[in-house]
Amino acid sequence: MPISALFRKIAAFSLVAAFIIIGSASVVDAASKKKIDRRVAETMAEFREKYDGAQSLLDKSVGVLVFPSIKKAGIGIGGEYGEGALLVNGSAVGYYSTAAASIGLQLGGQVRSQVLLFMEEGALNNFRNSDKWEVGVDGSVAIATIGAGGSIDTTNLDAPIIAFIFGNKGLMYNLSLEGSKISEIERN
Repeated sequence: MPISALFRKIAAFSLVAAFIIIGSASVVDAASKKKIDRRVAETMAEFREKYDGAQSLLDKSVGVLVFPSIKKAGIGIGGEYGEGALLVNGSAVGYYSTAAASIGLQLGGQVRSQVLLFMEEGALNNFRNSDKWEVGVDGSVAIATIGAGGSIDTTNLDAPIIAFIFGNKGLMYNLSLEGSKISEIERN
């Protein structure tokens, strides 16, 4: 079999697998408001507990978008999906999904949590007034890092939106949110 024919078959298989992964994740993760609220509260408690300075940043923020569980999987072509809530003054004011697709060398899966802090009213209003908000297009997001001793590195904390991405082993590095599309969803 010629290499180009083999490559086309692999690409087609990868594309079908990615659609199955993304499609099944969105059906499986379709949670109720109550379930999302519980997961958001657990994620926020973990965020406050793990990172020195988190509460101070939360106190300064005008809104917090929390995705407790974003599932990412790929075989050549990958996708990710998660559901969460936007908190303003500590209360959920809307429910959202995040989704992204990627192409490249990848195999396997990952689950992570994501907390986006809106530090300026204008950034929050821009997010809330958009139909489908895309990271890097509709708003620039600075990804936070952890310094020595578990404290939050303050070098990029002057951004209008700050993201924290973490999993079972703590803050995750070398991740990008570019291309992630965030849309409001209806939940009962």
